[in-house]
Amino acid sequence: MADAPAAGPAPASSRGGWRRNGARGFNANDANDAHLFDRVPPHDDRAEQAVLGGMLLSKDAVGEISQVLEPSDFYQPRHQMIYEAIITLFAGSQPVDPIVVASELRRREQLEKIGGSDYLATLVDSVPTAANAVNYADIVHQQAILRRVIMAGTQVAQLGYDAEGRDAEDIVNLAQAQIYQVGMGHVRQDYVPIGDVVMSAMDTLQSIQDGTVSRGVPTGFREIDKSTQGLQPGQMIVVAGRPAMGKSTLGVDFARSAALHNDMATVIFSLEMSKLELAQRILAAETNIPLGVLRDPRQLTPQNWQQLNTCVSQIASKPLFLDDSPNMSLMEIRAKCRRLKQTNDLRLVVVDYLQLMSSDHSVESRQQEVSGFSRALKLLAKELEVPVVALSQLNRGVEARADRTPMLSDLRESGSIEQDADVVFLVNRPDVYNKDDRPGEADIIMAKHRNGPTATFTLAFEGAMSRFRDLPQDYQQGL
Repeated sequence: MADAPAAGPAPASSRGGWRRNGARGFNANDANDAHLFDRVPPHDDRAEQAVLGGMLLSKDAVGEISQVLEPSDFYQPRHQMIYEAIITLFAGSQPVDPIVVASELRRREQLEKIGGSDYLATLVDSVPTAANAVNYADIVHQQAILRRVIMAGTQVAQLGYDAEGRDAEDIVNLAQAQIYQVGMGHVRQDYVPIGDVVMSAMDTLQSIQDGTVSRGVPTGFREIDKSTQGLQPGQMIVVAGRPAMGKSTLGVDFARSAALHNDMATVIFSLEMSKLELAQRILAAETNIPLGVLRDPRQLTPQNWQQLNTCVSQIASKPLFLDDSPNMSLMEIRAKCRRLKQTNDLRLVVVDYLQLMSSDHSVESRQQEVSGFSRALKLLAKELEVPVVALSQLNRGVEARADRTPMLSDLRESGSIEQDADVVFLVNRPDVYNKDDRPGEADIIMAKHRNGPTATFTLAFEGAMSRFRDLPQDYQQGL
């Protein structure tokens, strides 16, 4: 099949209008929106079928097309379902063929919705070879962009009609944001010739020798930054510990250093604490006012209020964003991070924590689900070129040993976390198990460092102020 199949006539049922159905794309058959459109939105059913048929014929085609298309690029809902099933199987290193895809769709209770196994067979029959599947994918992608342009234009027009006395400049800003979203989509990685890469490597070596190498996102801790050169773009950094060890505190410390002290846009996705709790912890750490006092305002002195007012005025305009949305899915996190990257030059993402994330679809086991989260966050770090700090629980095995020092093998529910991570920090506070064992000290064990040696960093833990701090440089451990 040398040329892209021509689009067939749109089904009569699709001529009544169309709508945006969340992340599922643009769907037909919505009579409520019929007044907005007098024509069927751009789409090419034959090209969509050819793309899916090519993917069912060739696993190589799946890998290439996944870099071009997202589920929402398909106009037909059943094609979106089939594409999602194929990508799920491919991501899990499972075979992709009509029988396996049918089984996956049956598991999702979607097989009858897409037309049954017979429709999958029809898709395969529609393309004699998968060689041109990427070309068809480009057609599908272009049609999706056109639909987004139409929808953005409609939404912009609606903003004008529904202004209701709002400032015109605000409406213009909202309209610009709508148009800006049209350009957002799947990031494509282009091939780069080896000459360009080695020249870039030589420039980096020269910068290191000259002492002008650009540092990553500073953690705020002297020895950690010296060892890692900061948190590097594209890295997934795991901070793990048992409950109450301080992993959330360390994650917030990284965020405070980046956003409040270095003006680097940072977002914290908190699946455990509310925004209010996070704000109280940040204020305690920044003002030296104990967290317990902030939780009982009757204890606040006039001096405390002055400290708080000064702190709030200093940090109110800093680029730190907090999100405590319940049952947050990977799709939501990706979308929000992409938006912040576009609008605020996002530099750091903190997710607290992995085991509380929810999946967009059912999986066979919790271990498989957490593995998917881990891999997706690593891919997000690479896509946006920002470090992603993922907090994680350690399993109870660490407390069953005589030596309770945590190890990589203690990462809970998924060995793939260790595999995906570029850096793993394990938080250990000996005084949690024995109050007389190095009280107030914490070991931050860098158990994995893909780009350098591992090490253990000793910090002070100030639980009352919800923060870790560097120890004095002449501090002698245990004394």
